[in-house]
Amino acid sequence: MEIFSITKSFPKEETYSLIDQIRRSSRSVFASIAEAYKKRKYPNHFISKLTDADMENGETQAWLDASLACNYITNEKYVELNKQSEEVIYLLIYMINNPDKFS
Repeated sequence: MEIFSITKSFPKEETYSLIDQIRRSSRSVFASIAEAYKKRKYPNHFISKLTDADMENGETQAWLDASLACNYITNEKYVELNKQSEEVIYLLIYMINNPDKFS
C-alpha cells in the first residue's frame, strides 16, 4: 500500500510505465503469497507460488531502483522500502525452505 501511495506523486507521464509496473509487481507479491497459502497442502505448489512471490519482489526492487534514479523518491524512502523488501525475502526463503511448517 505504501508503494501505491508514493506513486501518486510520480509524474503523469509515468502512469502507463513505471507506475503501473511497480504497482503490479508489489501487489503480485502478496497475491502470490495468498495463493501459496491456499496451496499449502501441496508442498510443490506452495513452493512454486512462493518462488513467484520472490521473483515479483525482486522486480519491485528493480522498479524502486529506477524510481530512485529518476529522483521520484528520496534516498531515505528508497532505503526504507528496500529494507522492507529484504525482510519479505527472508520470510519467503524461510517458508520455501520449511514448507512442512505451513501445511
